[in-house]
Amino acid sequence: MADMKEKIIAALQKAYCMELETVLNYLANSIHLEGVRAEQIQSALAADIQEELGHARQVGERIKQLDGQVPGSLALVFDQKHLQPPADPTDVVAVIRGVLEAEDQAIRHYKSIIELTEKVDYVTQHLAITLLAQEEAHWHKFEGYLKEYFPKG
Repeated sequence: MADMKEKIIAALQKAYCMELETVLNYLANSIHLEGVRAEQIQSALAADIQEELGHARQVGERIKQLDGQVPGSLALVFDQKHLQPPADPTDVVAVIRGVLEAEDQAIRHYKSIIELTEKVDYVTQHLAITLLAQEEAHWHKFEGYLKEYFPKG
């Protein structure tokens, strides 16, 4: 059981890092983008920053409840290459695609936590299900933005 608890804490620590990295990249992109077409995306990113930060807080609190170590800045591991601000600050599509990839990674990771905690840790599983639903909502919102750039027809 102790081994399973360590696996759950490690998965939560990864989720915590992912959420914080998303906050940093959403912030950078919300500042970096420019142009008329960028305004709606900037606003959406700025609004989502608070929600993603809330996710990090909830995950961090669960790590603490499980007697785990909440990662500090030196323990954070980042790898969101797809969500780095583009060289062209008017490349809104690159940012939208980066957001979709980040949300897809979060969705996959929360699904893995749900599977990991099945019949073992219902509280963590409930948290992962709640966060999964919110990440899926973000994904669908940005998929809608992408459809505006590539309408069917």
